[in-house]
Parts: sequence; C-alpha cells; structure tokens
Amino acid sequence: MYIVDGIAYAGDPAPMIKVNGVRPMTDHQLWVRFSTGEAKIFDFKPLLNLPAFAPLADQSVFNAVYIDYGVPVWNDGDIDIAPERLYQEGISVGGVTSA
Repeated sequence: MYIVDGIAYAGDPAPMIKVNGVRPMTDHQLWVRFSTGEAKIFDFKPLLNLPAFAPLADQSVFNAVYIDYGVPVWNDGDIDIAPERLYQEGISVGGVTSA
C-alpha cells in the first residue's frame, strides 16, 4: 500500500518513466531509451494527423527532437509527448541493460 496526497492505494506505485535517450529515425519513427534501461521504437505516423503533432510531418522538424527533463520535445518545447505513451505503445528493441 502507498499514499499519495492523502489517498491510500493498493499495491506498489508504478515507477516514474523518463526518457534517457532519443534518436529520430527514417519514416517518422523514434528510438527511445527509458530510465528502466529498455529501448523501444515508437511510430509517429499515426499522430501526424493531429494538430498538435502536424509540424512533425516535416522530417527536418521531427529530426530536431531533444530531451527536456526526461521528456522528448520539439520546437523549443512547444511540442512534446509523454514518456508513458512512448513506453506503453512503443515496440521493444532490446532487453534491459545496466544503467
């Protein structure tokens, strides 16, 4: 059991997922290394139709990804994506490695 903001929850808290490494790939895919040591590939193509991610359709903008406080961002922080989404929807490309 654990308590957050005065509310008791069963089980153990989920570890906070952060991005430790990021690399843009061809065809709007993103290679991501997480704080867990896992690496995954995330396909951005389905998100490019959403207004928030539309600027990333330009491969040069997409390639300008960087990490800010454990979160992948673009355009000086105007565009970001939650590490949890990348982790949940990404395809594993390797096992856990020591940090």
